[in-house]
Amino acid sequence: MVYESLLLGGVTFLAGLLFLGVTGGTPGGWLRPVFQVYLFLVIGLYFAQSWRRGGQTLAMKTWKLRLVGANGDRITLRQAMARYVCAWPCLALGGIGMLYAPFDRDRQFLHDRLAGTKIVNNND
Repeated sequence: MVYESLLLGGVTFLAGLLFLGVTGGTPGGWLRPVFQVYLFLVIGLYFAQSWRRGGQTLAMKTWKLRLVGANGDRITLRQAMARYVCAWPCLALGGIGMLYAPFDRDRQFLHDRLAGTKIVNNND
């Protein structure tokens, strides 16, 4: 997660520069929530595109992990979006989504269970 956060820092930095260039300044007032939703969507696009294209973000490639559907196939756009949206509260609520994994029969995170996805080792 630390490595993924570093990569997301670059993605959000560039997206923020683009937003500031278009709006012409610091997002204050009514632009602040627009900016936050924009960054939420940019980050979601990064994850969904990575997961749909090859099942991996750059950080997942480093750790040889891949995201697949519960049946082992490539995930759908709906699954990618569900995983992303469900991951936010699972992380924000004290990491409950990750604390769930030791109790899951397949050792999957809560947001994976909810989205019908699973992380597999890509050493094959």
